[in-house]
Amino acid sequence: MEMTTPSSNTQSNQQGSFGAVLQQARKNKQVSLEEVAAELFILKRHLQALESENFSELPQAAFARGFAINYAKFLDLDPVKIASSFDAAYPKELKAQLANNTDTPLRPMGTLQRDTHNRIRFNPLLIIGVIGLIILAIFLFRMVSNASKENNQEPTVAVEDISAVEQAQGAAINTNANGVGASGSALNLGGDTNTNVAVLDVKLTDDAIISITDASGSNLMNGAQTAGDYKLSGMPPFNVQIDNVDNVSLMLNQEAVALDTYATDKQASFELAP
Repeated sequence: MEMTTPSSNTQSNQQGSFGAVLQQARKNKQVSLEEVAAELFILKRHLQALESENFSELPQAAFARGFAINYAKFLDLDPVKIASSFDAAYPKELKAQLANNTDTPLRPMGTLQRDTHNRIRFNPLLIIGVIGLIILAIFLFRMVSNASKENNQEPTVAVEDISAVEQAQGAAINTNANGVGASGSALNLGGDTNTNVAVLDVKLTDDAIISITDASGSNLMNGAQTAGDYKLSGMPPFNVQIDNVDNVSLMLNQEAVALDTYATDKQASFELAP
């Protein structure tokens, strides 16, 4: 009997075993999984799952494939070959599950539209708040001005030399000056007050990969994060991406966000605003 068929099967298995190639390349480079995780911002358990080809422990296919490509580049391997081997080895049943859930990411978009309408309803409250700050600024400015005038009053003898008409005119001039000063102070206070800043409270019960950017493009959180509490602030709306919502809880302006409504296979990518 010829051994051609077993030899061909062995060669095919070696070509498809991208995990073994990644593991051997890492050992040849003499780096640990912890060092790779810190360098690539990929969780250690995901790197282990890639090397053992344990697809059930990996996130969604698009994320996992990107992890494999970045891992290959870090190890100076051909990312195209690794990606091809990943695609060939990815279980068909998981591909079928992803195909059945293709309509799910569209559902959170309706929620985002409702959030936009809710934000518009808050505008009157913001206007009332600004008006209140202006009134408070005027009141405080007048108190300070009156106290300053009382401390800087001229001697009684000097006042006796001024006629009653001149005193009235001087009081009118001072009153107008105070009015202009108070108005200017109120305008400056209103311009410096940033009423659009929102606060995000992020709590991690376990390691997770989170990316959060605000409307100005500021990167508030990015990459692998350890368990703990994080307080972020920025300009809404926020762009949020989470690899595993089971490990994360989120509050916007002290109001809990239901991450399950945005999640697909425990992963969420959505826009969030007050």
